[in-house]
Amino acid sequence: MKGFKNKMVVFLAVTVGGMIGVVKGEEAKQKWVFRMKSKYENRRLMAERKSIARKGGVLLDDIELASYHKN
Repeated sequence: MKGFKNKMVVFLAVTVGGMIGVVKGEEAKQKWVFRMKSKYENRRLMAERKSIARKGGVLLDDIELASYHKN
């Protein structure tokens, strides 16, 4: 279900972005699609952090996450 939701959000962003591209131009389309993807990602990350906090986990900042996942 999550995979379907992710695909649907990307599909809608690209579809509406295409319409914006026709009307306002390619640069406006790219900016709009980037904003929508960023907003969706931020919401997903915030929900994930809240879930970790509710389960008693330790929240790490971006630098700690980057160093922890470094291979």
